[in-house]
Amino acid sequence: MTLKLYLAGPEVFLPNARDMLDAKAAMARAYGFEPICPGDVTIEPAPTRHAFGLKISGVDEDMMNRADGVIANLTPFRGIAADVGTAFELGYMCAQGKLVAAYTNMTANHFARTRDFYAGDIREGADGRKRGPDGMSLEDFDMIENLMLHGGIERRGGHIAIHDAAADALYTDLTAFEECLAVLAAIPAAFERA
Repeated sequence: MTLKLYLAGPEVFLPNARDMLDAKAAMARAYGFEPICPGDVTIEPAPTRHAFGLKISGVDEDMMNRADGVIANLTPFRGIAADVGTAFELGYMCAQGKLVAAYTNMTANHFARTRDFYAGDIREGADGRKRGPDGMSLEDFDMIENLMLHGGIERRGGHIAIHDAAADALYTDLTAFEECLAVLAAIPAAFERA
């Protein structure tokens, strides 16, 4: 049986979304996986934007339910952290005990990106924790993303690929994505679960 991989990430928002999804799907097939991509199905219209959003959410959850695992693109999107929809999808798959892997095309860890967001204005609080100028404590765990995302993958034995992509290729460079495919393809137990 072919292992089904849900391909999570912000690619659905790109101007060339279809091209990127097709490229990722082709790579997944080349490694022996059956890709399941958000954006691969036509969703019937709904009477309101809200109702249409609910339909999309339901379709994506159905896709994840059918998948055996996920590769999540955690490259920061619209801010210092991963796309929130992708974060939900990764958590959903972790909660179901499915195979998890993730990648990012930015090597700066979560704390470094937060520090840069605050332009280096980091202070040590009375409790010894690092804090931003707003007084809020900062995560500093030498993890690529929020500790729940990074930790959720690592504690389940999943792989996290970190790649330094060019600034103009943050969402199109598939080097780290391919690393995840190669690592998952090398795990015999992954195919025994399918």
